[in-house]
Amino acid sequence: MAEFVTIQGLDVFAQALKILPANVARRVLRGAVASGGKVIRDEAKAKAPVFTGKVSQGHPPPGTLRRAIALGRSNRSSGPGKEVYHVFVRNAATSSKGRKVAVGGKFDAYYWRFVEFGTSKMAARPFMRPAFEVKKDEAIGAIAETIANRFPQEAGQLGWRYIKP
Repeated sequence: MAEFVTIQGLDVFAQALKILPANVARRVLRGAVASGGKVIRDEAKAKAPVFTGKVSQGHPPPGTLRRAIALGRSNRSSGPGKEVYHVFVRNAATSSKGRKVAVGGKFDAYYWRFVEFGTSKMAARPFMRPAFEVKKDEAIGAIAETIANRFPQEAGQLGWRYIKP
C-alpha cells in the first residue's frame, strides 16, 4: 500500500553530508524530505472530497477530511542519514505530536478509508493515491531544491565555502 521513492545520483551530496556535523546534516535532510512531503500533502488536501449535503446528527462537519490530512515524521523509521515522513489522515487513533484526537472532533476523519477505497455500497473516490501519482516528480524537485538552498547555508554557518560541483 505504501510506496517509497528513492532518489539516485546524489553521491556528491551524500559525501558532503558525511563531513558535516551530524546535527547539520540531519537538519538539511529533514527539511528537504519535509518539503517534498508538503507538496503531496497539499495535493491530497486539494483532491479530498467535501460533503456538501445536509449534515445530520452524529456526522462530521464538511471539510473534516481535508483538515485531517497531515504530514508527520516517523521517529521509528528515521535514523542517521535516513528521514521518513508520512502523509496520513488523522482519526481518533492517530494524533499530531503525540496528542490524542477527540473522537468526533474536527480532525476525526475515521471514514477516510471508505472514501479512498470504496465500500460494497459506495464507489471509491480516491484522493491520496492520485495525489502521490500526480505530485511525486514535483516532490522530488522540491527535495532537490531544498537541498541546493539549505546545504550552502548550513556550510556557510560553519565557516565553510561551498562550491557547487
